[in-house]
Amino acid sequence: MKKSILFFVSITVLTLLTSEAAVYKGQRVFKKECVACHSNGQTFVVKKDSEYWNNLMKNHGKPLADLHLKSSKAKKSWDYFNSKKYTRKEKHLHQFLIEYAADSGNVPACN
Repeated sequence: MKKSILFFVSITVLTLLTSEAAVYKGQRVFKKECVACHSNGQTFVVKKDSEYWNNLMKNHGKPLADLHLKSSKAKKSWDYFNSKKYTRKEKHLHQFLIEYAADSGNVPACN
């Protein structure tokens, strides 16, 4: 009985830890997927406040994807925004954008 409770608690803790969004993972996504078009990530992210980023990341980032998919300038990113990769990692990107928004006072180091 004690072993099964311990097992259940361990699985629960591991699930909670892996399901949380992480700023460093979002930064990694930004560097890999966004820097090609938005070359200077430090100034790009901090130009907008957290309300702006929250609005773009509503509904699992659908507004951000739509913004890119409607723009012919963003043609390079269409495959990414139509992929499962984007939907799986959008929570991390969202966390990164909020962490370094203009009203956060934090400065990202995208190097």
